[in-house]
Amino acid sequence: MKKIIAGVLVLLLIVAVGFKLNSNYQKINSTKKLNSGISSVINVQTYVIKPMEINQAINLVGTLSANSEVSIVAEAEGKINSLNLKPGQTKGKGSIIATIDNKLKHLNVRSAQVALAKQKRDLFRYENLIKGGGATQQQLDDARTSYENALITLKQNQKQLADATIKSPISGVIIKKLIDKGAFVNVGTAIASIVDISKLKIKLNVSESNVYEIKVGEEAHITTDVYPGVTFSGRVTFVSAEGDENHNYDVEIMMPNSSKHRLKAGTFANVIIDQPAVGEKLYIPREALQGSTRNAQVYVAEKGKARLRKIEVREANNQYLEVLSGLSEGEVVVTTGQINLEDGKSIKVKN
Repeated sequence: MKKIIAGVLVLLLIVAVGFKLNSNYQKINSTKKLNSGISSVINVQTYVIKPMEINQAINLVGTLSANSEVSIVAEAEGKINSLNLKPGQTKGKGSIIATIDNKLKHLNVRSAQVALAKQKRDLFRYENLIKGGGATQQQLDDARTSYENALITLKQNQKQLADATIKSPISGVIIKKLIDKGAFVNVGTAIASIVDISKLKIKLNVSESNVYEIKVGEEAHITTDVYPGVTFSGRVTFVSAEGDENHNYDVEIMMPNSSKHRLKAGTFANVIIDQPAVGEKLYIPREALQGSTRNAQVYVAEKGKARLRKIEVREANNQYLEVLSGLSEGEVVVTTGQINLEDGKSIKVKN
């Protein structure tokens, strides 16, 4: 009896599940039919292709870098007696950054001065003696050589004394402090890093199709996300004569930093380099583009249908792309509503 009851319950459960699945299936089909009826014709806006003459622009993205970045190093060995720097400090060219213990170097300079004075007296004496025949030419030459060597030794010691005072080689901002007061340094030990951001460089990677249009000295307009609505001016200072394996070329823009809208090295920058108009050509609005400029497609309106077509384009300016192939004058491309389109879909133009 228990087995019979269990079998009946299982059967009832299977029937209930089947009923529920069938109900869901009917709802899904009903929704599909409803949506199909609603979206059978897609409302779009279009653009008629016609020849135009426009001022083209090359749009590029790069990264700001400092005009120069220098590692401040010790040019003498010894213990750091004083250290005058903190990250973020602004230093002028020639500002004292640190001093190295120079007592021994002072003594060396004094000793070299004494030796030079003696050699100078000896040279003067031999010059007088040779006039009266009291010295030989060889003795005079040796005295002159000893004097010159003493002078060289003095200059070397004076240089070592001067090197004990570490100065900033450029004007800029300290970005790294690499050593503390009291540390012993050798010649070449890095003390700090300093960057000059009074001017900024923008390093760009430009495609072969654009690089031939860019000339050294051309003006560039620079914008950043940091200061929306603010446009900076710069100039092209370098265009590489050699591309990489992907046919991309290095281009460099130089721009003065703004005192009002101060920029930092490492910031992304958008660069626009205006190009003069070169006669009438065919263009499409950027909104019509499907995919990227390297794999460009558009929907073309043909007899109430949207036809997906592969084309070739290149950058023109912020609004338009130049048509290289795939479209002709008078053809109509879809500019809005593409999100609901597929090849062959019925459309209704609402311009």
